Amino acid sequence: MAGCSTASRGSIDRPLIDGHRLTADLGQKIGYLFARPELLEEALTHPSALASEHSRGRRGRRPSHRGYERLEFLGDRVLGLVIADLLWRRFASEPEGHLTRRLTHLVRGEALARVAQTIGLGDHLLLSRAEQAAGAAANPGILADVCEALIAAIYLDGGFEAASGFVRRFWQPLIDEMEGPPRDPKTALQEWAQARALALPSYELVATSGPDHALRFTVAAKVAGRDSATATASSKRIAEAKAAELLLERLAAEA
Repeated sequence: MAGCSTASRGSIDRPLIDGHRLTADLGQKIGYLFARPELLEEALTHPSALASEHSRGRRGRRPSHRGYERLEFLGDRVLGLVIADLLWRRFASEPEGHLTRRLTHLVRGEALARVAQTIGLGDHLLLSRAEQAAGAAANPGILADVCEALIAAIYLDGGFEAASGFVRRFWQPLIDEMEGPPRDPKTALQEWAQARALALPSYELVATSGPDHALRFTVAAKVAGRDSATATASSKRIAEAKAAELLLERLAAEA
């Protein structure tokens, strides 16, 4: 059964669409074996691998005819529903606002990338040679997208219970380590400024670096008349949150 310590469903010897076989390693790690392994192939196919129908990806496998983007769309919705159900049952006395903050924290890219790294999804991605050389298999944004696609593939192959079992298995540790509803750093910084009758914090993009497929954004968070802090991340949103968190820590130390 999906979500158990041993993989289930399908056969480990079931061929992928190009005649290669699904590895026992990945099947055991995710706790699920596909009856339709072509869905897994699609979930692992980066758009770069589709440049040529006859190109070959990692381990000599041909990419599927579609990349993971459509599955990513579906997986995002499945993940949100499963996590919402888990939180609703686990924190029965919490108001909607607290549950929403927990949900946002658990479905964001950082959490997805963390699960993908735990599974080792980067080792199984189908990428173009250029993307392989550029280190796309370790890119947190790509790993997050592929993790969502994997959830959708499990859902389409085994139904909601199978997808739910996968999510419960890998997200339960993230839920267990949450001591309270997470505070969004930008909201916390705004509340700090408002409590002192200061202008709202501002965020400025000060630098962009890296190749197009792996851009890095450096953002400065500022509170008028106070200090500022900068942070760099794979998206402006994450960089803003990190900069706000750093500035809050700095302001608290000065208090």
